[in-house]
Order: sequence, then structure tokens, then C-alpha cells
Amino acid sequence: MSLIPESPPSHLCIIRLSAIGDTCHTVPVVRAIQRAWPGTEITWIVGRVEHELLRGLEGVKFAVLDKSLGWRAYARLRSTLERRKFPLLLHMHASTRANLASLVVTAPLRLGFDRARARDGQHYFCNRHLKARARRHVMDGLFEFAEALGTERGELRWDIPIDPADREFAGRHVDPGAPTLVISPCSGQRFRNYRNWRAERYAAIADHAHSRYGAKILLTGGSTELERSYGATIARQAKCAPKNLIGETSLKQLLAILERAAVVVCPDSGPAHMATSVRTPVVGLYATSNRFRTGPYLSQHLVADSYPDAVRREFGVPVDAIRFGRRVRNPEAMDLITVADVVAKLDLAFAELGIDPPGG
Repeated sequence: MSLIPESPPSHLCIIRLSAIGDTCHTVPVVRAIQRAWPGTEITWIVGRVEHELLRGLEGVKFAVLDKSLGWRAYARLRSTLERRKFPLLLHMHASTRANLASLVVTAPLRLGFDRARARDGQHYFCNRHLKARARRHVMDGLFEFAEALGTERGELRWDIPIDPADREFAGRHVDPGAPTLVISPCSGQRFRNYRNWRAERYAAIADHAHSRYGAKILLTGGSTELERSYGATIARQAKCAPKNLIGETSLKQLLAILERAAVVVCPDSGPAHMATSVRTPVVGLYATSNRFRTGPYLSQHLVADSYPDAVRREFGVPVDAIRFGRRVRNPEAMDLITVADVVAKLDLAFAELGIDPPGG
């Protein structure tokens, strides 16, 4: 459905609260709208954690929904918006929390997903809807909102701002004299443990990168007990003495580190998409989710993909026989990804960067 106006609106509102990866997917969409409508003011309703990464984004006013405040978060959001009236709302997040946030936005045109993709009743909170399209990567689905406005995708652009102090922090930890492999081993959230690979296998990957390419290894992640435990285990088992920064970085500092890294290895998680936003190659580990829906957008060929095998083992049918993007919520599925699988993709990533083994 086209919502092409006769002239660009003076302002519009976007809702995309979370998660880190999905907000990273949204930034190029915002850039495309800005490129087509440079005079349009954009207000983006976003989650508190995600705002920590995106704050300072050029040309965007943020309205933060802090879910830790419970119902008070919506009253605060209403106050932040100052009861402004927007000509257009792009409701780009199909969730109950986002639907409730949309109720405090006054806009005559409210564009959301088609019924099949409008989870949690989002369809009823919008009066315009995207055309039904199946089997789309998350970013491609979000770009449909820009296409409905008549704007062209153009070159992907993120330009998420990084403060000089955060780049200085990264510079203290990333050795410019050697390639750096960043391993971000966990998805973080407890309910997503089924996405995590074995710590001893990460240790083997670290040792391979160090022995073959002379790479320095950095471990990154959040401050949860699970992530800290993973980091301690990898650091203990790897012979190459990786530097463990798990729980020691802000999101902006992490982005600065990813920007300087040669390659990132991680499961389906926010850092995969943060790395993509700074165009760092990602070796993604995918067995419980479909890389064609949530994989690192610019590194699909570098994904160690055991999802088709996991689907057949879990559901007894091929991938095409299940709903697109359906998760395999069985942590044993990640065991289908072997060290050899990841080594092959890592070697390919280094080769594409022109990084050869010493003496090779």
C-alpha cells in the first residue's frame, strides 16, 4: 500500500522499541527516509537500553519507553511527546508493549504490518497495512515501510554515532598491529539459552584464529551471570589467553570495539547486527533460528548454518514445511554446528579481508 504524500510531511513518528538487533535493522530505513525527505523531523519511540546505543543519531528525536517503570512508562512517554499530533505513525514493532505505546501517539495515518506479520493484535492498532509478503529478512520487512512512502532504499547507511571517549576505550583494547577476532558467545537473555554454543568450542575457535593468523582474541558480552560464566570458561580453556571484556563495556564502547575488529563470531544476537552496522564481517552460528530471517545481513555467506538439520530433527519435516522463521527451542540443536564448520567460515572471512597466515 502506498502512502506517498503530495509533499513530504513536516514530521512523523516511528515505533521500534527493541531489540538491539532489530533497532540496528531500523536505522538504514530511517536513513532512507531522511535521504528522501531531508526536511522531515523524525521522532523515534525506542526502548531505554536500545537508546543507549542509538543516542545522538543525526536528525532523530528519541522518545524513550523505559519498561522498568511498568505502567508509568506510558504516562512518561505521553509527557515526552507533549501531546504532539503527527501526520503519520510508522508502527514498525508488532508487540503488546509497542501497541500500548502507539495509543499515546496521535496520528491520523497509522501504518503497520499485514495481518500475518502483525503479532499481538498489532493489526487493530493501525488503519493502514503493508501488503502481505512472505519469507522476508527482518530488515527487508522494515524497509517495506519506507517503500510504502515512495522512498527508495539506496545504499545501506547506519552512521550510529560513537563518542571519541568510546573510540579511545576501544583503542586501548584492540591491537592495531594484529587482526582482532571478537567472540561474543551468548545471546544474553536467560530464555534464549537455546541459542548458545558450547564454551569449549569457542575456545577452540579462539586458538585456531590465534595460531593460524596471529589474531588477538577479545571476549565481549553483557553482565549477566551466564555471560560472565561463559567468558571465564572460554578464557580458562583457550591456550591463547584471550582478553575477557564481558560485562566491562557499554553498548557504545562495544560498537567501537566491533568497528575495529577484523571479524566477529557470535550466535543470533544483537552484536551480530551491531557489527554489521559498522561493516565488520560476522561469522554467525545459526541452528535454532533461520539465517534468512535474522542472520547478519551483509554476512549471510559466512553463517555456519545448521538450522535445516535442526528443523528436521526437531519437527521431522524440511524447513519449507514450517512457518518461516520458526525457532528451534532446543539447546542441543547448537551442537549440530561443529568446530570445523566455524573454522571454514572464519578462514573464508579472513581470506576475504586479505589476511593470510604468517608465511602463507
